[in-house]
Amino acid sequence: MTLLVVGASGYLGGEVCRQAVAAGERVVGTYHSGRVEVPGVETCRLDVTDRAAVRELVARVRPEAVVGTPYRYGEWAVTADGAAHVAYAAVEAGARLVHVSSDAVHAGRPEPYADDEPPSPVFAYGAAKAAAETAVRAIDSGAALVRTSLIVGDERSKQIRLCLDALAGRAALFTDEIRCPVDVTDLAAAVLELVGTDYAGPLNVAGPDAVSRAELGLLVAAHTGIDPAGMKTTTGAAAGMLRPAEGRLDSTRAAGLLRTRLRGVRELLTR
Repeated sequence: MTLLVVGASGYLGGEVCRQAVAAGERVVGTYHSGRVEVPGVETCRLDVTDRAAVRELVARVRPEAVVGTPYRYGEWAVTADGAAHVAYAAVEAGARLVHVSSDAVHAGRPEPYADDEPPSPVFAYGAAKAAAETAVRAIDSGAALVRTSLIVGDERSKQIRLCLDALAGRAALFTDEIRCPVDVTDLAAAVLELVGTDYAGPLNVAGPDAVSRAELGLLVAAHTGIDPAGMKTTTGAAAGMLRPAEGRLDSTRAAGLLRTRLRGVRELLTR
């Protein structure tokens, strides 16, 4: 199988590439400003905001499947329009599409969100991700839309780096922003599993543990042996946070559908 990973220079995209190469697939990965650092991947630069360029690349590569992970925080043209361009080109090529979305599409509430709940974004990035989902579903009704949460793993994870910065007093972690972190290897494996299915529509793929960012920081401290005494925390209200405070995802359906076990962050960061 030829797999095209759009956004292969990102943390998740790179792990999808690594696992697909290890499985013996031909993998083509795109990048824009970063680098694809996975041996065995055919790389090419792509601006997803250029619809003609996306169509030309997909027509040339002729993938059986496309995994779309591109986003740029604060840039609608990349996050929303780019997703639409990738979906259009995938349909033209007859390729299976797995689009990666986010819990940011929801407004936030104490109760977990089910897979099929419609987006209710309350800030710009969430609106862009919601628009991306709407475009993808309109263009390709058979596409899988993976709604995920904070992606953790090693120090390449932005979430782990933020925790380390907070432990060093260089940043602050919210005590009232609740998310469901997922390990990058689990998430990539789940995405690749979905490539081989006909699942269509939204699917929550996140860890089972709902923790605050501050709790995540304490778990990182315990995992790395860092004294948490210097960890800086704050609240969303004090910081003027525009993001949803509570974004729990119910991943029960994914747990029953996939062979990949989605581990909780407490298990992942237990020494």
